[in-house]
Amino acid sequence: MSDAGAVCESPVLLPRGARRGRVRSSIARVSVGVERSIALVAFLLLWELLPRLGVVNAAYLSPPSQVALAIARLFESGDAWTHIGASAVRSISGLLLAVAGGMVCGFLLGWFRRVERIVDPVFQLLRQVSAFALFPVFMLFLGIGESSKIAIVVWAAFWPVLLNTIAGVKQVERVLIDCARSMGASQRFIATKVVLPAALPQILTGVRLAGAYSITALVAAEMIGARSGLGFYTLNSQETFQIPDMYAGIVLLALFGLLINQGLSILERQLLRWRVGLAQNG
Repeated sequence: MSDAGAVCESPVLLPRGARRGRVRSSIARVSVGVERSIALVAFLLLWELLPRLGVVNAAYLSPPSQVALAIARLFESGDAWTHIGASAVRSISGLLLAVAGGMVCGFLLGWFRRVERIVDPVFQLLRQVSAFALFPVFMLFLGIGESSKIAIVVWAAFWPVLLNTIAGVKQVERVLIDCARSMGASQRFIATKVVLPAALPQILTGVRLAGAYSITALVAAEMIGARSGLGFYTLNSQETFQIPDMYAGIVLLALFGLLINQGLSILERQLLRWRVGLAQNG
């Protein structure tokens, strides 16, 4: 009993090579963080000095100190949450609809190659049409309310999901499908348990691209026909010559886009954890 207790209480020592690898990895992460922080501080300092020293007209480029005050006032008044909430509902709703539609259509077209070959010219033509050019069409059919704005986001975000899903399904190794069929697997099992996991990395690449496209389309939609949202706030500030407020809207849009991208990156890592396990076991 005493020997067993002694064994349990003894520390687990990692091999010297593993400890060195961990130390190097930690140092590398800290180094990258420091370098990025220095770059950000240098950028903000340059931005502050250019208008302060008269290199750039301060009426056109507000220093970040004034922009920070404008952001603080926006949150203090409560208007920030109104605009952020409106933009979030439009972009996330449009992105979810685009991802759902793009994945379903892309999976079917990637699975049924003959249908994909037939409709490919039509899709290649349609995807060249900008979402902004279609805004008058969306307004005619859906009105000037929220539906037309969400439709713009859906159109912009749909295509990267569709095309990457088609590519992902078509790139699945045929031997995997043949092996599953030889073992008596049903079509549903093959589609959900073989093809979908194998195509998922490519699909998620399309989803991340769609996230970026959804923000771009959202800004344009809100600038054209909205009374709330970060895009509307930015354009309205420019039209009333509230330049610090305009840059505050731009900064908030950038942070909102960064948040969407980080969220999709976390989702991608969670969904693809099995690939890391396979790589480590291999």
